Amino acid sequence: MRLTPIRMIARNALEFAVIFGAWWAILEVIDSGRLAAPWVVATILIVAWAKTLFFGAENIRQLWHATAQNTPYHKFMLLMLVNMWQIMTSFALDFHLLDVLRRESFAGVNESLAGAALVFEFFYFSALNFMFFGYGDITPQSIPAKLLTLTEITLAFVTVIFLLSDFISLKDSLRHGAPRDESLLKR
Repeated sequence: MRLTPIRMIARNALEFAVIFGAWWAILEVIDSGRLAAPWVVATILIVAWAKTLFFGAENIRQLWHATAQNTPYHKFMLLMLVNMWQIMTSFALDFHLLDVLRRESFAGVNESLAGAALVFEFFYFSALNFMFFGYGDITPQSIPAKLLTLTEITLAFVTVIFLLSDFISLKDSLRHGAPRDESLLKR
């Protein structure tokens, strides 16, 4: 099924809404105190891993679709850019939840930050992880924070290395089988 630009925008807007909705729901659970901290941490990790599986499958689905439709490289890159923003936003919100639940989950976070400034701090951390810069000004300290950070870095590696950096040869190999050496055919 081919998605029109309007349907793609609606789908991506819905995906962002789900990401923010999950964050808001877990934030409400934290604020209410209805669930013990270990259960909230487990919920954060399980939801993050479910989103990671979704993002991985979505990236592969878009690669296969782009290959089947012979999508131009710039359009595929735009799709991947939206996916990367969703991934970074999703992990930023997950990091924020861990920090709200247990302030000692991360070192280097300015203690005076709250609200949108604190969320932005974790978006910054997430973007640096995703782009493999990792300056080290913010570092995960707890095992859940480290697991979440490793999950993002792994997903970023798969997204960037396997899907983006070699799209054209992947596209060629998926459409035509193994790449051929044209010089051998001229002999």
